[in-house]
Amino acid sequence: MSRLASPFPKFPEFKFLKLSPPQILVLGFAAVILVGTLLLMLPFSSASGQSLRFMDALFTATSATCVTGLVVVDTGSYFSLFGQTVILVLMQIGGLGFMTMATLFALLLRRRISLRDRLILQEAMNQSSMEGIVRLIRKVLVYSLVIEAAGAVLLTLRWAADMPFGRALYFGVFHAVSMFNNAGFDLFRDYRGLTAYASDPVVNLVVMLLIVSGGIGFIVMADLFDYRKTRRLLLHSKVVLTMTAVLILTGAAVIFVFEFTNARTLGPLNIGGKIWAAFFQSVAPRTAGPNTVDIGGMRQASQFFIVMLMFIGASPGSTGGGIKTTTFTLMIGAVVSMLRGREDIVLFRYRLAQERVFKALTITLLAVLLIVTVSMILSTTEGWPFLMILFETTSAFATVGLTMGVTPELTDAGKILLCLTMFAGRLGLLTLAYALGPKQGKPLYKYPEGKMIIG
Repeated sequence: MSRLASPFPKFPEFKFLKLSPPQILVLGFAAVILVGTLLLMLPFSSASGQSLRFMDALFTATSATCVTGLVVVDTGSYFSLFGQTVILVLMQIGGLGFMTMATLFALLLRRRISLRDRLILQEAMNQSSMEGIVRLIRKVLVYSLVIEAAGAVLLTLRWAADMPFGRALYFGVFHAVSMFNNAGFDLFRDYRGLTAYASDPVVNLVVMLLIVSGGIGFIVMADLFDYRKTRRLLLHSKVVLTMTAVLILTGAAVIFVFEFTNARTLGPLNIGGKIWAAFFQSVAPRTAGPNTVDIGGMRQASQFFIVMLMFIGASPGSTGGGIKTTTFTLMIGAVVSMLRGREDIVLFRYRLAQERVFKALTITLLAVLLIVTVSMILSTTEGWPFLMILFETTSAFATVGLTMGVTPELTDAGKILLCLTMFAGRLGLLTLAYALGPKQGKPLYKYPEGKMIIG
């Protein structure tokens, strides 16, 4: 049996670079960020013709590539058309993944996808095997372009009533790509976001559909498109769709109740506007980042609730971040099973393996440790209340982009820290861990079982 045909006790090393798939993903994203930084520093990337500071260019490139949306300079007013186009391309590469984009060019050039490429794609798409990985990538590319094009057309038609058609078309394309990739960048000046459209049903509905489409994951999307033929959904798809619906409805209800009388958010809106705004602010924390009301003007209870929504994030294999809906569902399932005295976690009449529980627990604890550590450091280097620091840190980790106004005022040390947080959130904590230390195979023996009192 050849080495590549082995049961993979560790990631295979490639002779020409001796890098594992996680290491290639990390270096690939880092290279994209570096190129984006250099392009954004060019004088003609800014509207004024002045070069952007390296730290600010690095932060913007990291935020765009990691599809976060946190900004230190206003995208709509500071950058020229060239600079905004660079951000647009970085969002597309970051959302779909640089390996997906590389596969697109390989397919266009009719180049054969090698085993090495398939291994990296498997890691990038968080798949358990290489079977059908190229077919999945083809579907990802088709679905993404079709959905983005449809969103761009609808937004263009709506905004053509408010601005010249050429500008409306540009805004439609930019925001469709930004929202589908859950990037959160917008071109409305002075950090206003979509606040002018808080009660607009067309903008709200189109943007929310783009965010949810990008956030449920490409595996679920492919499963939904194949449903007419198969008449069945994967367990993964059932869990993602159910938890997504529960989180959106619960989030909208909580925000609606807590912000109903708040004069700085939902208060001035009519009942229809309140409902639209509540749903939008429930969908946006699912790693997208746009806002139709002032996040900083929300009550602290609502802000903390949004922190929890951001922490959960989107779904595996999507353009979003966070610990993912499946991880959260598995943790809830473990709690319910323990309270009922059951050993197995059962979802939709399927029993889940213990290794899935361990993986979910690992991801959750690593995320908590990262957010707590970064928040503690930022609370020392930055002069902001802790809730604002926690909000900004969680937004960076979950690649959301919602802000309470802290990010533009960060020190250079704070910007570097949030850059690293965004990078970790986009790549995934386990991918980074495997990149730093390759995954070990199963041990050949077991230690004797010990007993310890819990609780």
